[in-house]
Amino acid sequence: METTELPLYMRRNGFDPAPELAELRDGAGVGKVTTPFGVDAWLVTRFADVRAVLGDWERFSNGGMERFRRGGLLGATPEEIAERRAGNLLAFDPPDHTRLRRMLTPEFTVRRIRRLEPRIKEIVEEHLDAMERAGSPADLVQAFALPVPSLVICELLGVPYADRADFQRRSGRLLNVGLPMDERMAAQQESREYMRELVARARTAPGEDLIGMLIREHGDDLATEELVGIANLLLLAGHETTSNMLSLGTLALLRHPEQLALLREDPELVDPAVEELLRWLSIVHSGTSKVTTAEVEIGGRTIPAGELVMCALPAANRDPELVADPDRLDITRGTGGHAAFGHGLHHCLGAPLARMEMRTAFPALFARFPGLRAVEDDARFRSFHVVYGLTELPVAW
Repeated sequence: METTELPLYMRRNGFDPAPELAELRDGAGVGKVTTPFGVDAWLVTRFADVRAVLGDWERFSNGGMERFRRGGLLGATPEEIAERRAGNLLAFDPPDHTRLRRMLTPEFTVRRIRRLEPRIKEIVEEHLDAMERAGSPADLVQAFALPVPSLVICELLGVPYADRADFQRRSGRLLNVGLPMDERMAAQQESREYMRELVARARTAPGEDLIGMLIREHGDDLATEELVGIANLLLLAGHETTSNMLSLGTLALLRHPEQLALLREDPELVDPAVEELLRWLSIVHSGTSKVTTAEVEIGGRTIPAGELVMCALPAANRDPELVADPDRLDITRGTGGHAAFGHGLHHCLGAPLARMEMRTAFPALFARFPGLRAVEDDARFRSFHVVYGLTELPVAW
């Protein structure tokens, strides 16, 4: 069955959270919603409450989702469910989460990611060269915002870039909550089968990429299905999130020319600009769902044990308690501490990589095309996806 109405936490008005979501945040703070799975959940909207939920894995668990998803898994056996969860850091609490994340953390430190900076710059320049050769106009999504992070994550993981069209098609189906659940689950299974073949080849001849590193250093501690799950999650997260930040962030700057002018005048503003765009856009609607392990009080509401809890990240990041005049885009704020990458135990592992890609790509794009402009006033926003963004962004220069 297809979902025809967006749940409250996914509703947007262009760049902004829907007015009714802001009303909930500024009013009761916590309310009941229905998820695309047809399950009722508690929606937390204020910044302080969202941080409290995300920071307390013992009372708000990532590991208790099976009973809510079982119907959506179309009669999957416990063994099949366990296989689909394997390696997915977002599906576990400590100690299982700790064991998996400890193996990956060294590869995603700021120091390690800096080693990738020269290659990221090359990838960005190569795609800008191609855009320039092809000439104006162009679809920024297809020409730049999507292929740049896709190539970066493919090289990091050791995934053939030639396969990108297929994995982007699968991820698009998997993250589209408007599609019937059986189609989304089929896309998930296809993704795992694809990654299983890559892992099998890497076990035979591990390369210098992340999958090869995991096999060489932790091959005896990681089951094949765990390697498959880790690689699948990183591939999905590594291109979907950053690509949508690049396209949506570009449109935001084009529609706020005074902010773009500040960035052009002072390249040192790129870091605070990236943080402000992350906060202001909040492209991940809710992050992972949580299940209460005990009766809890959050935002003045008492929630029983065994209930589903979701966090409205766009509403939280526009909370007046976080920043003054939160609906205004202001790249000079330099405000950290937003929840765009989550918070606590499950804070985004790839945040340093995403930041580096954005701080490289935005200045390079606007330097190469000083006259860049959106061709149409009405960009095509992507509403029914877990990651908010644009399906296309026609630009000219």
